[in-house]
Formats: sequence, C-alpha cells, structure tokens
Amino acid sequence: MLIIDGDYPMAYGSVDADRDLTQSISKVRSAKPGIRGQFGPPDSETMATLPEMRRGSIAAALVKVAARIERPGSPLWGYRSSRTAYAAAQAHLAYYRILDSVGEARILRSRSDFIDHMRIWSETSDHEKLPVGFIVGMEGADPILNPQHVHDWWEGGVRVVSLSHYGVSTYCHGTGTGTEGGLFPMAAELLKEMESLGMILDLTHASDRSAREALDLFSGPIMASHQNCRELVPGERQFPDDLLTAVIQRDGIIGASMDTWMLYKPGIDWTAKIPSRRTLFPRDAITLDDLVDHIDHVCQLAGNSLRAGIGGDTDGQGGREGAPLEIDTVADYQKLAGVLDRRGYTQEDIANVMYRNWQRFFADKLPAE
Repeated sequence: MLIIDGDYPMAYGSVDADRDLTQSISKVRSAKPGIRGQFGPPDSETMATLPEMRRGSIAAALVKVAARIERPGSPLWGYRSSRTAYAAAQAHLAYYRILDSVGEARILRSRSDFIDHMRIWSETSDHEKLPVGFIVGMEGADPILNPQHVHDWWEGGVRVVSLSHYGVSTYCHGTGTGTEGGLFPMAAELLKEMESLGMILDLTHASDRSAREALDLFSGPIMASHQNCRELVPGERQFPDDLLTAVIQRDGIIGASMDTWMLYKPGIDWTAKIPSRRTLFPRDAITLDDLVDHIDHVCQLAGNSLRAGIGGDTDGQGGREGAPLEIDTVADYQKLAGVLDRRGYTQEDIANVMYRNWQRFFADKLPAE
C-alpha cells in the first residue's frame, strides 16, 4: 500500500546533521561522522533515506524547511538573527531543489504536479527508480522576514507554513512556552498574505490561543501536519478536542506523530527541560497501538476515517530511539496497516489513513497552477 508522510523535516537530517540521504539506510547508519559530528540523534538512529522511502512505498511527503531564532527561554537551539535563520532555511530549500534536479525527488508545486505524481506511483509496481514527491513546507515562520516576504517563499516552492515551532516565534507563541500567549501583531498581515496566495496553514506547534486566533483570521486551507490528542496524552504539545474538531470542520487532515513523547500516556511538562526518554520509559513501553489510539480518537471526533493521516515527524522526533517499538525504519510505517486491521478498520479506512486522506487534501488544496 502507498503511504504519504505528512511531516518529514528531511533537510534537517541532511544539511544540519550532514547525512547523505540518497544512500541506503545501512550506509547512513554506519557512516563516519561528518563535519557536524553527532548533531542531534546519532546517525545510527536514522529512520529515513530516499531508498528506504521507496522500499516502504512512501510516494510523497510534506518535507520541511526549518530554521528558528533562539530567544530567551527557547527550549531548542536557534540562530541569533532573522537573517541567519533565513539563510539557513534557504539552504534547506536548496537541498530539496538539487534532489529534484537530479531526479531523486520531485517538488510538487501544484495540483496537476501532485495528481500526476501519484498516478505514476499508483500505476508502477516497482518504485525503486521513481522520484519521491515533495510538498515543501516551513516549520516555524521565523525565516519569513516580514509578511510580504512570504511571496518570495511561495515563488521558491513553499506551499505550507506553520507560524511557530518550539517557543516564541516572530509571529506567535508556540509550544514549549505554556499555552497563554497568542499571535503577535504581524501575524494578521502574514495570514492575509498567505490566504491571498493559497498557502496552506499548518497549526502544528502553535499554542492553543495562537491556533484559535489564527483560525479566526485565516479562511484558507488548514492542516495539523504532526499533531496528537491531549485527551489521551496531557501536555501542551497535543491539541485539545476543540482544536482537533476545528481542523476537521475546516476540511483539514490531522497527521499522527510517531514521537513517543507525544504518545507517553502520563505526559510531560513541555515548558521545562525535556529529559531523556529512557529516564522515564523503556522503548518497548510505546507501540503502534498507542499511535492508533490517537488516530482512532480523531476518527471518532470526525465520525469517519477521512481526517486522520500519518504525520511521522520522521527523524525530527529523535529517530529510531524516539519511535514506537515496531518502527526500525520508515519502511515499517507499513506495519500500521496491520494494527488498524486488527483494531477493526476496513481496508478502505486503512487506505484513507495511510495515504488517501493526504492525497485528497493536496489534490484539492494545492494551487491549480
């Protein structure tokens, strides 16, 4: 069965962590550390490369450019200025463009691009030589230097933007700061410009107040690319039911994240320093059944299987060490189908979750040309 991954910050692994993701997963995992050393999770924990995506029948992914400004109290590292964040994000975009130019990937800028790409994958049994489809998104809007600047990113191929990542961003409060803060003044103008372009708003990582305010101001297409459910796991990184319902009612898709911090039932304090997972739970404590609990919760809120998808946060969530027990590489996302089947989902429901919901969404919400 085909898969569409609703969140893969791929350029982080290649540009920031210096991994050659055109190589096999075994070569990447065993590679000698590059110039960046062991940046983030070690190479040995890498879950995804382009060959591994093809092996797992991952036809397309929402890949991210991500570069944030570090501010007082930021829970993650960042750059010291907006200009440097912009330059770093441009490096991420350049990485996707070079993969496109050599046929490893195909950047899907329009509905026709996307529909044609999915047709080719659907009609081809051997995916080994096919380019993987990339819808390019931006995780945290710090690289957008002012609201008008979003037009430049649109011309560069970016089609999805989230306003924040962890902590306070240029445009709003995000996760890792508590849930009290909302949008900053420039956000209203940015949302207006995004709507005029047909840009998709990703609500993931926005604080509750920021997300609610953005929904009031923005009438364009929305999604939650990698977002789990607070009803099941407490903590501000998960959405409460009213925000999940808002995404559902606005024809959006909610991608279930493979990040075990977002599946750990006791929850964690996202405003504090996040400890090592292994100090709290062994890897075998969280399985794909925990992930399906969140998928099922979205389906129950929607009353059908048309709003839930995969939003792996692949390799942005800590790699293999931060994934459910059954996941060794991204190809193991196929195992989700078996768990859904065991839980009583029909084959049509399973296909919806694995790829069709994202397929319908992008075929409808990407620009016509």
